[in-house]
Amino acid sequence: MFVLSSPSGAGKSTIARKLLAAEPKLGMSVSATTRPIRPGEEDGRDYHFVDTEQFREMVSDHAFLEWAHVFGHRYGTPKKPVYDMLESGQDVLFDIDWQGAQQLFQIAGGDVVRVFILPPSMEELRDRLERRATDSMDVINARMERSAGEVSHWDGYDYVLVNDDVEECFESVRTILAAERLKRSRQTGLIGFIRGLLK
Repeated sequence: MFVLSSPSGAGKSTIARKLLAAEPKLGMSVSATTRPIRPGEEDGRDYHFVDTEQFREMVSDHAFLEWAHVFGHRYGTPKKPVYDMLESGQDVLFDIDWQGAQQLFQIAGGDVVRVFILPPSMEELRDRLERRATDSMDVINARMERSAGEVSHWDGYDYVLVNDDVEECFESVRTILAAERLKRSRQTGLIGFIRGLLK
């Protein structure tokens, strides 16, 4: 389970898209949310858009690996698709905040790799949010206020990167993924292979 987190506007969604395009054995965990759909988004691809009642039912049914209340809306990771991908041999990419990363780590521990992406500066972060032009100035101000709190959780991550160049940051994330896949603990069948070598 490969987690990317960052303050809103620091580039994690762009890097996630590039990673998915470059890595065929990586699947995306699609979160459920109660927030309204934005122009260009597609239900089931970007998010599973549900109403508050549906979301509450999913919480009651223990259908989420993790969930949180963010900016007045609820976001959660449905369990079943994640377990299905893992069982089929795919790694799973999560685009979630620090709360979700923490909950996921409590459930799955060593199977979770956490990467936090920082903006080069808070001024640049505001510029990116304004250039994105998807939110009102009130929402942008709220996101900026929340960003400082999010950044304060950087030390709960295995890797911390500064995204001042999206290509370089993407390559670093891809390198981390490759290295984590090569860890001895993740190489299934290694013990049998070694025993075969030593016969």
